[in-house]
Amino acid sequence: MKVIDLRSDTVTKPTQQMKQVMLEAEVGDDVFGEDELTNKFQDKMAALFGMEAGLYVPSGTMSNQLALKVLTQPSNEVLIESKGHILQYETGGASSLSSVQLFPLQGYSGKLSSEQIAPAVRGAYDWEPETKVVCVEHSTNKGGGTVYSLDELRSIKQECERHTLYLHVDGARIWNALVATGQKPQEIGQLADTLSICFSKGLGAPVGSMLLSTSKNIAKARRFRKMWGGGMRQIGLLTAAAEYAVEHHWSKLALDHQHAKAFAQAIYETGTLTIDLESVQTNIVLFDTGERTAIEVLEIFGQHGIKMVPFGPSTVRATFHFQIEKSDVDRLIEVTKRCFKA
Repeated sequence: MKVIDLRSDTVTKPTQQMKQVMLEAEVGDDVFGEDELTNKFQDKMAALFGMEAGLYVPSGTMSNQLALKVLTQPSNEVLIESKGHILQYETGGASSLSSVQLFPLQGYSGKLSSEQIAPAVRGAYDWEPETKVVCVEHSTNKGGGTVYSLDELRSIKQECERHTLYLHVDGARIWNALVATGQKPQEIGQLADTLSICFSKGLGAPVGSMLLSTSKNIAKARRFRKMWGGGMRQIGLLTAAAEYAVEHHWSKLALDHQHAKAFAQAIYETGTLTIDLESVQTNIVLFDTGERTAIEVLEIFGQHGIKMVPFGPSTVRATFHFQIEKSDVDRLIEVTKRCFKA
């Protein structure tokens, strides 16, 4: 029985075509700035999003943390939605690496509203930390894959400018957000002071993210990347895979979204599991497990070769990716209806 792995969109394996591109990559020493494939890819991604420069890094966590490092000074404060990845899943890195504190705001489905910013800005008094950055996640992870409209992002940016704040966009799943909304990459780049994009979530590259910003910020980030152990050598092998993923797998994300919505509908129709269908906007499905615990529900799915992850005592997350086929979705829906239908 084939295992249907919905734990994350990071569980994908490189395709044979991607492996071949990696094998054929011309590489150099990136610490010396001599990996030309990586240099060109960084320029290509910066141009795609209408930003000045890019820096390839091992992970989205490093990309996010580098953004905070170049935008803040010690004792600054960063506004973030309470479900944000930087707050929830980056092991307290902001306080350790940048000596800043995160101020969580309770939004909706992982999203901030522009109206929340002004009341949260601090720094007028000596005893207050100085607010410096607003972080948004597009699309959200713990918020269930929800996305911002362009109007929402523009409104947040206007508030940032009104209060002299920087805007960091955590675009770990920016490719999903672009597909779901029809937004253009440059429309996001025009609003963000720093933007993190990921190649190993959804797109299927084995490793890597990138920080995009001004040339000055990227030069600073490059020094801190080295300090934090992220200076890599012949990384053209990895950036070749990332470039292949952007060129060949980005177009597959719409089908992931369709699969997620089909599964969400099956969850809704069980009567024992509950879900907000409107929140299923990309490739992530968050649902509540009713009278059972998340672990109990996961055990039932596991007996049928289906893997997901707990996202709370009574919440489960399923994440779709391009290596989940229609036959897998059909089996998933059949198991869901057979095991959980009221």
